Amino acid sequence: MTSNRPYLLRALYEWINDNNLTPYILVDATQPDVMVPASTVKDGRVVLNIAMRAVESLELGNEALSFKARFSGISQFLYVPMAAVLAIYAQETGQGMMLPADEGAGQDEALEAYELNAETDAADRGPEDPPKPPAPGKGGHLRIVK
Repeated sequence: MTSNRPYLLRALYEWINDNNLTPYILVDATQPDVMVPASTVKDGRVVLNIAMRAVESLELGNEALSFKARFSGISQFLYVPMAAVLAIYAQETGQGMMLPADEGAGQDEALEAYELNAETDAADRGPEDPPKPPAPGKGGHLRIVK
């Protein structure tokens, strides 16, 4: 059976756009064949804005997604294998979904390490920027990591 990841990614991308929100993806930049600017990678992960207004020639295929985007004024080609996409969410609300791991992907361990690093970074910022607790009744579990 084929992976459901590309279908979920395309469906959520369309839903986010239909609601006039900004789709962001969380990418595991340590996966093979990932082509993203090295300056955007932090702790082996990168968050990318894939909104129609931010990218050019976006292709959401079954094996990978690819597009052109500007970084520091320079147009660059990005290529992300589908296995490297960890999540898609709306930047404004945080609503979205962690994509299910394919068989043997080791994605859960990578994501746990990323969340641990994010929590450590938040603790290092100090009391002037405390994390906000989730609102009661909200089902979202994604966090925006800057």
